[in-house]
Amino acid sequence: MIEHAGINLSGDPRRRMKERLVHGAFSAAAAVSILIGAAIVVSLLGRALEFLTQIEPGWLLAGGWFPRRNQFGLSTIFAGTLVVAAIAMAVAAPLGLGTAVFLAEYAGPDTRRRLKPIVEILAGIPSIVVGFFALAVISPSVIQRLFDDTGLFNLAAAGIGVGILTVPLIATIAEDAMRAVPGAMREASYGLGARRRSTSLRVVVPAAVSGIVASLIVGFSRAIGETMVVAIVAGGTGGASFTLRPLDFGQTATGAMAALATGSDQVKGVGPAFPSLFFVGLLLFAATFGLNVVSERFVRRVRRSY
Repeated sequence: MIEHAGINLSGDPRRRMKERLVHGAFSAAAAVSILIGAAIVVSLLGRALEFLTQIEPGWLLAGGWFPRRNQFGLSTIFAGTLVVAAIAMAVAAPLGLGTAVFLAEYAGPDTRRRLKPIVEILAGIPSIVVGFFALAVISPSVIQRLFDDTGLFNLAAAGIGVGILTVPLIATIAEDAMRAVPGAMREASYGLGARRRSTSLRVVVPAAVSGIVASLIVGFSRAIGETMVVAIVAGGTGGASFTLRPLDFGQTATGAMAALATGSDQVKGVGPAFPSLFFVGLLLFAATFGLNVVSERFVRRVRRSY
């Protein structure tokens, strides 16, 4: 009990009880989240180690990803992952950042209120729908018309589809960062005679660079982790050879897991093929975790207080 000059400052006991209950509930939720994450890591680590004990090191250096033939070429699936993620960011970064600049600096309150939910609707579209859109429209109507030497299934169409899904994520995070820049900085820029374009690109964007870079890193993580679009469009369901050519069909880490896990009762009977799912999942977890750590450290280093 806290007292000052004979006055009880501890507050109503019932209110303190409610505060303790709320504090306990939030603490329990945080603890459960941490335990779930730890359980996922432990389960992945155990089966990944099992996979490593069942294979020969040379199998990881194979020139392709054909798990039922004991060819687990990691370079194949990670090359495909990087190709798809790079194409996705080439699509999502300019569209997402351009949308963010427009919503934060050019659109009026009414326009922003109408357009932002429309942009965010893209994030709610099921990825399998975007995958079929990429297969039915993007690949035949765009990729095959521009390039004659490509098939219906290719990494380029998969990258564009993933980029469409990544746009609202980058736009939302970047727009929030730009909106957090104090209006006094804009007013000072206008007071010096700067135009809106100069104010947006030379004042607001540099001031919000931490949030913008964070949005790009989160978007890249999203592109790496996308599954259904690449599983449908990339074309490497049965396996793929190493390629860095976007017009070829290929395999990504998530696509390899989705293709191999289909009919997992059969996969279990094919030696190390089933445990390889956990090994690839562990590598993906490590990659996305590393990107998040880099993003957090960068944001802390360049963050500005206004």
